[in-house]
Amino acid sequence: MTLPNPAAEPEYFYPNKMTRIVLLAMEEVMGRNGVNAVLNLSRLRHLVNNYPPSNFDRQVNFRELSGLMRALDDMYGPRGGRGLALRAGRAAFKYGIKEFGPVLGIADLAFRLLPLNMKLKVGADVFADTFNRFSDQVVRISDEEDRIVWQNVRCPMCWQRQSEAPCCHLAVGILQEALYWVSGGKHFDVTETTCHAAGDEVCTFIIDKKPMD
Repeated sequence: MTLPNPAAEPEYFYPNKMTRIVLLAMEEVMGRNGVNAVLNLSRLRHLVNNYPPSNFDRQVNFRELSGLMRALDDMYGPRGGRGLALRAGRAAFKYGIKEFGPVLGIADLAFRLLPLNMKLKVGADVFADTFNRFSDQVVRISDEEDRIVWQNVRCPMCWQRQSEAPCCHLAVGILQEALYWVSGGKHFDVTETTCHAAGDEVCTFIIDKKPMD
């Protein structure tokens, strides 16, 4: 596999608000001291006890987010880092829906009354559009008969990383909680099948439309 040349790649950014949500979610899972330790390890000391402001300015580099995820694996090992990232992803959605819910228009009664398959499709479209609108992340989705295919064409979770297996666990956690919220309390299987860090062209997440419970 050819290693990327960071100097030759363009710069992409996440908004302060979304990054703040990720850090608050990590704090809920790990505590403030745990987050600070990970920030120090990922050379993001400027964010220790100084989270980004709650605005939409795109000031957090994809490399910083990816480095944060890599530091979780370095500090806790691949298995421990995966578990923490999944939990942080689920918590991040809870914070995010409070911030973005009124803007997205999917919390009203009309949406709640839709059939489950329609809620999944509309929800996926709206969430993908949120990332595409407010960040430099690029999401592409396709709705198939028994599954939804979510692709991060440009993924901040694994930007400029190399991994032997898919490693965008935070994204999996976010999608799991989004599906739980959209469906009114049902759990769905979400599996990352391809990952840019593992040498694939895009990061692909397969969402089974049939609830597990």
